[in-house]
Amino acid sequence: MELPDLAFAVWMFICFYASVNGYPSGKVREACTSMIPCHGSSPQLLPEHTITVNWTEFKPGDNIEVHLSGPDFEGFFIQARDAEHLDSSAVGSFMLVDRRLSQLLTCGHTKNSAVSHTSKTKKKYIKVYWIAPGNAPKRVQFLATVVKKYKTFWVKIPGPIVSQPNVPSPTTPLHVTSEAMSTSHLISYLSKPFNASGCGSMKFCIRNPSNCDPESASCFFLSFQQEKGLVFIEMSGPSEGYLAFALSHDQWMGGDDAYLCVNEDHHVYVSTAYLKGRSPPVLYSENALEDVSWRLVDGVLQCSFRRSIRLPAYKGRFNLDGSYYIFLADGEASEGGLIYKHRRQPLITNGMYNVTGLPQDIGGSRSPRLIKAHGALMFVAWITAVSIGVIVARFFKPVWSHSFLFGKEMWFQVHRILMLTTVMFTSMSFVLPFIYRGGWSHQAGFHPYLGCTVMALTIVQPLMAGFRPSRHAPRRQLFNWFHWSAGTTARILAVVTMFLGMDLPALDLPDPWDTYTMIGFVVWHVGIDVLLEIHSYCLVRKVEVIEDDRIQILQSLTSAEAEGRLFKQIVLTIYVCGNIVFLFAFLAAINQI
Repeated sequence: MELPDLAFAVWMFICFYASVNGYPSGKVREACTSMIPCHGSSPQLLPEHTITVNWTEFKPGDNIEVHLSGPDFEGFFIQARDAEHLDSSAVGSFMLVDRRLSQLLTCGHTKNSAVSHTSKTKKKYIKVYWIAPGNAPKRVQFLATVVKKYKTFWVKIPGPIVSQPNVPSPTTPLHVTSEAMSTSHLISYLSKPFNASGCGSMKFCIRNPSNCDPESASCFFLSFQQEKGLVFIEMSGPSEGYLAFALSHDQWMGGDDAYLCVNEDHHVYVSTAYLKGRSPPVLYSENALEDVSWRLVDGVLQCSFRRSIRLPAYKGRFNLDGSYYIFLADGEASEGGLIYKHRRQPLITNGMYNVTGLPQDIGGSRSPRLIKAHGALMFVAWITAVSIGVIVARFFKPVWSHSFLFGKEMWFQVHRILMLTTVMFTSMSFVLPFIYRGGWSHQAGFHPYLGCTVMALTIVQPLMAGFRPSRHAPRRQLFNWFHWSAGTTARILAVVTMFLGMDLPALDLPDPWDTYTMIGFVVWHVGIDVLLEIHSYCLVRKVEVIEDDRIQILQSLTSAEAEGRLFKQIVLTIYVCGNIVFLFAFLAAINQI
């Protein structure tokens, strides 16, 4: 496709000044609109590669195989667009077949609306699936940009056009032959997404985030509505693999009644299963579900079905008029329907609920309360108590040397109270994960090892302080060095441990917010430390000038420190307020998960 001279010149200008050197990793979101790689040369005119599909017609929710093939190529970029307006935004979403060769990208507001390469590895053939959205235009055309070498590439290679005929009735049944389902059951396609109307008044709903709209691409939704002797169940959430919920007598996996909506070979099947410990679910040969329907559009998987409140003929199945903890999980599934362990903690209700009782609209948590408490106590100890205690001991000895608290110098008492608070909170926090796990966690990486090291140093510090030599003793300098070294090491390791712990599945604070906020705290602390160091240096320089005039150095130092008292107290006040802001930000994030 030949570009107009002016447009091509502008494109070359942007690429040159942006210093773009290509996209070997396939992260080509900058090219979402133009589909032009910024490689500093003009595209080829006659394409060598072809795009093919397995169907020429589609309806919402259909999956169409898209193939890109030809001579060896390093990179590619595939989109589907309105055939009547090829300059418009991408249409629909894609699913991958081989994650080693291809990856999903989000162009515009549509998740997974483009596919690109993962590396410069030479390839001859790419296969993906395009999922038709509910609002697709009448005709859709596939386009591809292919990079053979850095300066040899083709832009917007035209592919086949698929069209949407008159949409059939949404209740047109599709016969299912999954082993986990009875072949006598019919599955229908949902023409519209679920909605939250009636939540809390007519049906029992679980939503995450709270009060989210199930039509949203980030909303996990589960509802139960009683209909005489049946319960109508809706489940929805962003997932390309599976969604599942389970009824449990406790907040641990095992001995639970589970229901799975699995994307198997690009059709959604609903199965029932028994959860035995942390092993893969054991599927029932008969699921006793009725009126099964599903929808898979723009990365959001939805399914609904009806189930009798009581199933006396099915051993191991729970009655729906009892009270249970409710789990809601998502994860990946292979093409054969094999499901993988969920990468993050499932959403778990905070109490036991009867879904056929009083309708409610509730949320849940992906983090157990013990782990939340563990994180909160560590943040209080190492973001607030330790940081303020160190600043006080380092810079406020001269300022508060003549002020006393409980018979001791104020700076020392404040420092000691904050450090003992740290020891107490760290010790309390340390035991909580062991109580939750019932032992050592082998899946938490370096976090528990570093945590144990921090705990050991936290205990060593007060023990070492108990044997502190007198101020003028010969070993006082040695004690000061060891005390400072152990404390500084503990602080550094504590920050690293918190960095690692924030992204563990049991806590999993919002990413990348958690990383940026922790980096902000470190920068804030270092910045205040440097500011006070510079201030102290300036005072010492002032003392040296006074010393040149033959005035006693100790008297001069006292005078100079007195002059800086107000400045240091203002800085300390600002620092304490800043630390409290960081602390409340982390505590609010913990409360939201």
